[in-house]
Amino acid sequence: MHIVLDDTAMEAVGRGNILVSRLIHRAHIEPDWFLYAPACALVEADRMRPGTAKRVAALPGIAVLDLDLEAALALARHSTWAAAHSQYAAVPTADRPDGAVIATTDPTRWAGQPLKVLDLTP
Repeated sequence: MHIVLDDTAMEAVGRGNILVSRLIHRAHIEPDWFLYAPACALVEADRMRPGTAKRVAALPGIAVLDLDLEAALALARHSTWAAAHSQYAAVPTADRPDGAVIATTDPTRWAGQPLKVLDLTP
């Protein structure tokens, strides 16, 4: 299971969202569960709740995804860098042929997008 945390999900870590906590715990103990934190979404989460970036990046089982050239080019097609990097991280790749699920506390943000969404609203 490959899951991309969007900025709202990362911000919810600091608020003690039980669903995000369970997701992080599961990814830590299950060898076939992977959590990703796109760098641009991590920055936005830290803007919403200062200290979030350090906290999320320090959690075991979460891989921070760098902004590579392909991701940077994808940013131009979206209104926010956080959403663009999250969506880019969720598309299918050679490592993730089925793509990834986007975990969010704002599922309406992803309405109409060809993405799998995991609603973390408590």
